[in-house]
Amino acid sequence: MKAVRFHEYGDPAVLRYEDTERPTPAAGQVLVRVAGTSFNGVDGNIRGGFMQGPIPVTLPHTPGIDVSGTVEELGEGVTAVQAGDRVVGFLPMTDDGAAAEYVLAPAEILAPAPASIPLADAAALPAVGLTAWQALFDHAKLTAGQRVLINGAGGAVGSYAAQLAKNAGAYVIAVAKPGTVPAADEVIDYTSADFTQAVTAPVDVALNLAPVEPDRLAALAGLISDGGVLVNTTVWMPAPSDETRGVRGIDLFVRSDAGQLAHLVSLVDSGELRVDVAERVPLAELATVHARAAAGQLSGKTVIVA
Repeated sequence: MKAVRFHEYGDPAVLRYEDTERPTPAAGQVLVRVAGTSFNGVDGNIRGGFMQGPIPVTLPHTPGIDVSGTVEELGEGVTAVQAGDRVVGFLPMTDDGAAAEYVLAPAEILAPAPASIPLADAAALPAVGLTAWQALFDHAKLTAGQRVLINGAGGAVGSYAAQLAKNAGAYVIAVAKPGTVPAADEVIDYTSADFTQAVTAPVDVALNLAPVEPDRLAALAGLISDGGVLVNTTVWMPAPSDETRGVRGIDLFVRSDAGQLAHLVSLVDSGELRVDVAERVPLAELATVHARAAAGQLSGKTVIVA
């Protein structure tokens, strides 16, 4: 089968589109014929060798933590899915990923794919959708009527977070370019205003999804009302807390959860959650996607079509 792999850590040039053996599922695993994967920032960090501590991989390694596709073969003991099922999943980061024609997946991480969108496009949902859900509901415990500030709302995680927060009955303040976050009640244009100065009233929850300077992250915590929560996904810069006011700072490490993913899929199929795909790129051109990401030239979610 064809796959994109890197045999050594380095810049995007280390990625090779090459032939490799099709894997065979072990007990508890399934073989998925890949329809799509997607590019996530962590893919570039793993390839560059910057995540060897928290995410050790075996070289050569195939990137691609998101998968959408069709179950091809079952390992021993798998009963939750059947051959021919259309599925999505957030793959274990330390294992080979879905930038290939076939990938192995633990059966328990898979959920039925959305029926209302193309199967390849469903790869735009798992990692970022789960990040948004877990930030809002597992960690921030968001409830109706609360005010939510999302810094980086124009990105893939932010788009889902804005939709999910709005669906939950929250008032959503998005820090993004105008017109990029339809679900928001209020948009602060970060290109012309300092969002730490533009918020007119305290918020209950703040999500930081974009790289910011430490002083601005600290200022973001200052916008949160007593007892509120700051959830931060830029984990190389810890989220500040304010114990005197009961403001909690939480650093989010997304985890695979098939139940949560199945719920997100149901929201997609009911029309309550929109999956946005900025572009679709053939598997053979994945190295170009990594290079564009490193140069800051990717916007929105890019799906890699196997």
